[in-house]
Amino acid sequence: MKRSIVLGILIGLGVLSMAVVAQQGGGAQAPKVIDVEKLKDNLFVLKGGGGNTAVFITANGVVVVDAKNPGWGQPILDKIKTLTNKPVTTLINTHTHGDHVSGNVEFPSTVEVIVQENTKTNMAKMIPNSTAQDQTVPPQTIFQQNGGRGLPKRTFKDKMTLFKGADEVDLYYFGRGHTNGDAWVVFPALRTVHAGDIFSGKNLPLLDANNGGSAALIADSLEKGLNALNKTVDTIITGHSTQMTMADLKEYVSFNRDFVNDVRTAKAAGKSIDDIAGSWKMPAKYTGYAPLDANRLKNNVKLAYTELGRGSN
Repeated sequence: MKRSIVLGILIGLGVLSMAVVAQQGGGAQAPKVIDVEKLKDNLFVLKGGGGNTAVFITANGVVVVDAKNPGWGQPILDKIKTLTNKPVTTLINTHTHGDHVSGNVEFPSTVEVIVQENTKTNMAKMIPNSTAQDQTVPPQTIFQQNGGRGLPKRTFKDKMTLFKGADEVDLYYFGRGHTNGDAWVVFPALRTVHAGDIFSGKNLPLLDANNGGSAALIADSLEKGLNALNKTVDTIITGHSTQMTMADLKEYVSFNRDFVNDVRTAKAAGKSIDDIAGSWKMPAKYTGYAPLDANRLKNNVKLAYTELGRGSN
């Protein structure tokens, strides 16, 4: 009897101490799990913790594309060590959003960070995307909190080529869409491109007007990418989904054109932004597309509605 009483007291104390630790914020955090998908012998996609990260192993080091959410930079580096003993030399960000750039601050200062020139401007501000519920601009960006570490020092305007031969990496900018700095990162020897969030997957795109995104121009930008890469690329690493093909990209061009044309037609018929956002449905021909997010839909309708009224450039 005494033994059972003592055991009960010990269990009670254990539960109490766990509750105290939890209240004080000392509870164990869930591990940051990164899943690895091998595309080629020297090209991998790391999934989890934000946007899809590409890891390209060259003769002299590792090129990384996108660095996920805050706190995920080190897990990326740790995972890379299981793939190769070569050092990370280059980090390319496809655009400014926190789920693609925040991990930058955990990369060694020796790593060269490269972005499209508009993205450099956007990263200096880190303004919330236009669909975010909280539009408060933080007093300090994650980069300012880390003494500027992780900010890009090298940029390109329309195209840049890194390295040569089998290690070549080509960077392109085809125009506004998701933001005004969407970089396409091509690995020509592997016939693969990382498109970032201008093609995040088969879904209604997030169009971030706060960072230069455009509903009226995204289809044009996507089509430029399709035309430029159609003969040299087979596989597309998307921003958040599975790999896609150039046929998928061609369909996505049509999807975005149809969306803007639908808004144009509805606006000409006298419908309001709320009317259109409340009635627009995913066309049946676009099978396999993600369910509509009401907030994103209204944001995109509003942006298209506004741009169609004033023109875009």
